[in-house]
Amino acid sequence: MSVRIATRRIKSGFFTGLVVLLCFLAVLPLFLIFADLVHKGASSINWDFFVKIPVPAGQSGGGVSNAIVGTIIIVLIACVIGIPIGIGTGLYLAEYGIGRLGWFVRFLADVLNGTPSIVVGIFAWTWFVKPVHHFSALAGGAALALLMVPMLARTTEEMLRLVPNSLREAALALGYPRWRTSLSVMARVALSGIVTGALVGVARVAGETAPLLFTALGNINFDTNIKEPMQTLSLQIFTYATGPFEDWHRLAWASALVLMSLVLGLALAARWATRRRYGT
Repeated sequence: MSVRIATRRIKSGFFTGLVVLLCFLAVLPLFLIFADLVHKGASSINWDFFVKIPVPAGQSGGGVSNAIVGTIIIVLIACVIGIPIGIGTGLYLAEYGIGRLGWFVRFLADVLNGTPSIVVGIFAWTWFVKPVHHFSALAGGAALALLMVPMLARTTEEMLRLVPNSLREAALALGYPRWRTSLSVMARVALSGIVTGALVGVARVAGETAPLLFTALGNINFDTNIKEPMQTLSLQIFTYATGPFEDWHRLAWASALVLMSLVLGLALAARWATRRRYGT
């Protein structure tokens, strides 16, 4: 009997160690990337970096304040458009998506999830830019929202399916209508997973470049008008990284560090707020 117990403990310890090792290998690239960004970009971050706009080509100094503000504005536009539609679609699929329409929506979401972002950019240019003959931040936000919606829809659906069906039955037995049960009970229990899915969507679109090349285009000036072309950190990184000047390369590393820090800070803040309120 003692031999069997010892054998089980050895196997349990082996698999636990294996899982820990695999988790370490999974997160190691993230730490290496962040460490490389800190090493190459931290020295270029100063006050001018955040408050000044880019200087003419060949000159040193300047900043990326226009790109930082532009990134925040365009991502907010994408969130305003994409998060309600994505979460609403996920709620529909989890609660009512049983027939052919539900199957078609799932299939369409899966196809869009695997669609290259440059294809979405061409689609957005065709529908949002070409008809008005004008690039704009609003078109850029709409393009990023197209990338967010299918991911949020599928993530929300899967999170809601993890909620025990007994909670739904209890709410319905108490006289709650179906829509209120979905919003007040099911969605609240799955809130942590839904928030995580939304953050994953924001993290994905915040660093996208291809759709914005066809929609927002970029702008070297500081402009907050969403009907005009607007610069983002991803576009700034693309421009500086492919440029011939060493000072541009330095600012590209610093911009990449700021972009990654913004996404990381948003994720940590949202997770902290969710855990503090609901204890999940």
